[in-house]
Amino acid sequence: MLALMLALGSSLAYGCADFLGGLGARKAHVLRTVMIAAPASLAVELLLWPFLGASFSAGALGWGAASGIASAAAFALLYRTLAIGPMNVLSPVTALVSAVLPVAVGLLQGEHLGAAGLVGLPLALVAVILVSAGHGAGSARPSRTALLSAFGAGGAIALQLVFLHQAPSDTGVAPLIIGRAVSSAVILAAAGLMYRRLGSERPAYAMSTAAGVLDSMANLLFLLAARSGDLTVAAVITALYPAGTVLLARSVLAERIRRSQLVGLGTAAVAVSLLALA
Repeated sequence: MLALMLALGSSLAYGCADFLGGLGARKAHVLRTVMIAAPASLAVELLLWPFLGASFSAGALGWGAASGIASAAAFALLYRTLAIGPMNVLSPVTALVSAVLPVAVGLLQGEHLGAAGLVGLPLALVAVILVSAGHGAGSARPSRTALLSAFGAGGAIALQLVFLHQAPSDTGVAPLIIGRAVSSAVILAAAGLMYRRLGSERPAYAMSTAAGVLDSMANLLFLLAARSGDLTVAAVITALYPAGTVLLARSVLAERIRRSQLVGLGTAAVAVSLLALA
């Protein structure tokens, strides 16, 4: 029950962070948004260090750095995806992709899926097809570029979660600190190289900072959930985060989708729930 509650808290924090980050990326180049979000996230993890402890062992350094590289890619791809929109379609696609890899890793490490999981995995693929199948005038069909970004973001998120889970469980928040320090360095270096292409628009400082803080809390809750239970369960429960993103997108941005896509979103919710039951 503790792992379940931690994973649910992680999903809620991720959903709110994604909405704010995607909205911020609509106001300025995505790297300008991530340049603020990533260091803000690092600051939170440094503040947590005295309370939760950190052991910078070789395992924490290695897996933390790997998660940081994946995190930098996830930040940029996810915020770019949500900036293109529609959020209420692309966010579930990203979530489903991000859930599949950790489930596979968990199975390879000896975790087991019951009948519910064996049904949930193919159902998740069906959901991806349905939420991507809008057509006609006034539809909310995502572009090919947006879909490719969503799949890339999902893959990067999955790798980040898997790498965090591989870090030794007695290292406290060290993997998070190392990961966020690496991702911040990668992002700032990329921004420096692309400085002339970033445009002159001012980033949304408050939204970008809030997105980084929430993302940091989501990472921490996921790490604690994975250490308290199975990676497969923690990953798929965390993958429910589009619920927060979609709710905010519908209420704040008034985004609408077609009936077939609503069926796809419902299918996605069923698939993720089945995987969680497994």
